[in-house]
Amino acid sequence: MNLIRNERIKLVAGALNNIGVATIVTAVVVPGTSFPYGPVWSAPNRWWLLVGALWLIVGISLNLIAVATLGRLKA
Repeated sequence: MNLIRNERIKLVAGALNNIGVATIVTAVVVPGTSFPYGPVWSAPNRWWLLVGALWLIVGISLNLIAVATLGRLKA
């Protein structure tokens, strides 16, 4: 029974990690790499950095939750 539980925990942790990575890429990496080609939005303002930082924190938090979830594995 522990094997099934451990595999389910691994799946949840993997999903959380993937969502966290996707959040970081979508919110931070893509706008940052497209900046030399011109802004994607019509009028960039000072809120861009705040929103980007917020989504970066959300992505990192999801990754940390995934690591904590793996800590629930049983031997």
